[in-house]
Amino acid sequence: MVAFYASALDGIARNPALPTPLLLRLLAFDGGGGHPPRDAVQRAGLPEPAVGVILAHPNPGVRIDFAMSARAEPAQRARLADDPSPKVRAALAYGPERLPRTTVEPLPDVVCARLLDDPDPSVRAALLNSPHLAPSFVASMAAHHDPEARRGAVRAWQILPPGEQAALLADPDAEVRRAAALRECRRDARVTAELLRDPESAAEAQRCGLLVRADAERCVAERTHPAALAENPSLPADLVERLAVDPDEAVRLAVSLRPELDETRRMAIDFTAGDFDRGDGVRWVRDGLADPEVLRRAATSAHPLLRRAAARSPHLPPDLLRLLARVEDPVLENLLGIYHPDTPEEVLMRVFARLGGTFSAWMAETHPRFPREGLAARYADHPDGNYRRLAVRDPAATPELIERLSHDPAVWTRQAAAGDPRLPLHRLREALHVPELASSAGANPALPEAETAAVLERAGVPA
Repeated sequence: MVAFYASALDGIARNPALPTPLLLRLLAFDGGGGHPPRDAVQRAGLPEPAVGVILAHPNPGVRIDFAMSARAEPAQRARLADDPSPKVRAALAYGPERLPRTTVEPLPDVVCARLLDDPDPSVRAALLNSPHLAPSFVASMAAHHDPEARRGAVRAWQILPPGEQAALLADPDAEVRRAAALRECRRDARVTAELLRDPESAAEAQRCGLLVRADAERCVAERTHPAALAENPSLPADLVERLAVDPDEAVRLAVSLRPELDETRRMAIDFTAGDFDRGDGVRWVRDGLADPEVLRRAATSAHPLLRRAAARSPHLPPDLLRLLARVEDPVLENLLGIYHPDTPEEVLMRVFARLGGTFSAWMAETHPRFPREGLAARYADHPDGNYRRLAVRDPAATPELIERLSHDPAVWTRQAAAGDPRLPLHRLREALHVPELASSAGANPALPEAETAAVLERAGVPA
């Protein structure tokens, strides 16, 4: 197949105006290698005939793509639970990759239960590692015959009935008992003391377990895991103060992030926050991204890692969002652009200007609040092609400007213009035959159906 026909097909697979009959032709196409374009398989709102073609496709790679589609309905993907290929069932069990600003509905519990009992171990492992399991299903694994499943059920510790918690603490499998104890130790000093004697669990027990005074003093003296110990919520105040002047910088940093400190005490600690540290390790903020009080304490702090940790929350109220948007911190701005639905336009533009071509810049540019109006006047003649490309986003851009930009020296600008429905039809037809523009032109919703069909025919897609 000629290269630009393949590129045009990839674009057509993304085209939101693609008629269903042509979509069905494209899905049945093997491309000479047994695989239609992935974007056709993972389109949103696939009609039932298209789903049927995918489910019956002879190439398991096509069915894997559908199993991992974040745009497919869970009930549609669930129909692959009996697929003959364990690779397909494993892809279904794990589900789509998790991306910011993307919500993936979990598979029905009954389907997850079948996958958990799948005869192939790779399917069972994929399910247990999935980030998309419903809490109700995670809790239901507490009585499962597989110890790996019971260990996974510990993630739902807070909603497990006391009887099931007790059973997991006394489980015949040592790994299950340890996982359960690491949850229970947060409220039970006796369990914490037992875990401290186990090298496999000592660090986590020092981090989160309920410590009696004697154990706390011994842990400070032994210094086996001082940075973990510095996070422990039950650590007595005088021991916290001792660790606040510890010679280890990591220990002092951990102390500086403790939730009970007031700002005066916090900022008096000699700590250094990494220039690229996003604050992911601040557990009390990470676990409270939907808690207004946690967010307020973190976002109003002078500590850069607490502010960055708060910036990961899509639930920041308007006043805290405005507060963080005024902070001169590139990492914080990146996080706001990725996670918050109402990030101000000026923040998104700063991220784009600073990081063009990176994931954070792409997340900023695809943000619903990324500016549109006025971009043509500001950037159509900008010396940087990455900015000229932004002119295409402006609803006031004329067809003449779009056509001019489709001939721009910068390929990204040409591609953006080739995908814009205001591009004059004669230029859109030309772009279909230009290798670096064919994909964008194929995705252009203004492409006439007859032209789309002609591309399929020239690419050898059977009618």
